[in-house]
Amino acid sequence: MALDETLSVAGFPTPGASIFGTALSRDLGGKGANQAIVLARTGLPCRFTAAVGADARGRDIARRLAAEPLEARLMELAEVPSDFSIILMAEEGENAVITTREAAAGLSPDLARSALDTAGPGDLLVLQGNLSGETTAALLREARTRRMRTAMNPSPLQEHFQDLWPLLDMVFVNEGEAQALGGVDHLRAEGVAQVVLTLGSRGAALIDAAGHRAVPGVPCAVVDTTGAGDCFMAVSLGSAMLRGTGLDPKALEHAARAAAHTVARPGTVGAFPTGAELARMLV
Repeated sequence: MALDETLSVAGFPTPGASIFGTALSRDLGGKGANQAIVLARTGLPCRFTAAVGADARGRDIARRLAAEPLEARLMELAEVPSDFSIILMAEEGENAVITTREAAAGLSPDLARSALDTAGPGDLLVLQGNLSGETTAALLREARTRRMRTAMNPSPLQEHFQDLWPLLDMVFVNEGEAQALGGVDHLRAEGVAQVVLTLGSRGAALIDAAGHRAVPGVPCAVVDTTGAGDCFMAVSLGSAMLRGTGLDPKALEHAARAAAHTVARPGTVGAFPTGAELARMLV
């Protein structure tokens, strides 16, 4: 959970360089918030749990989340600043992101597990790489106890991920993440039932017991790629859950449409499809 500050730059700086930038937007962000907001906009009941600081950013985050169709459980941590991201967006639409994680790392296993107090069999737990290893593992073990389905985007990359694969049903990775984690076949061999490999404008692939199934991308003019991967993951999961199925090519097709819509507009949450727009896509 973070506030995103997006700057437009002509190109990414090299070490030691000072460059000019133009302020583009300030928006809700953070991978967890992005995914929760899009999941909720698909019409799936969604509870979002995150840690914030007792500061102005935390209050701004709470205010912005109140406008979304989800249940927000924000754990306020004393003497910890709310997380934020600085996003550099180059002229060609690619971006680089720097994110703080003091608040996310401060979310304890006990506080995190309390978010699952009413969860039951078949419910979905969605995680990212910003929590501590101890808290992430505790949540996944609790989800297994409750017979929930589990999904994760292991980003930003952390060393403890290698211990999590047997606890995960679905993992979403881009090409760089897949390579850093030992490859898609390695993830499957370690126990992940379904891996989604996102390929940018080339679409995505679903790799599971049924084989390797490719889904093409949706052509569009790229304005800003920030949050596109989060949107893709959330719509994939929302499509499957709303239809009562596992991940399938149709879920990825729905996600490709939503991601194309997102990258064609500037910003993060403001660029995601609205609930009405998603309703038209999820057919």
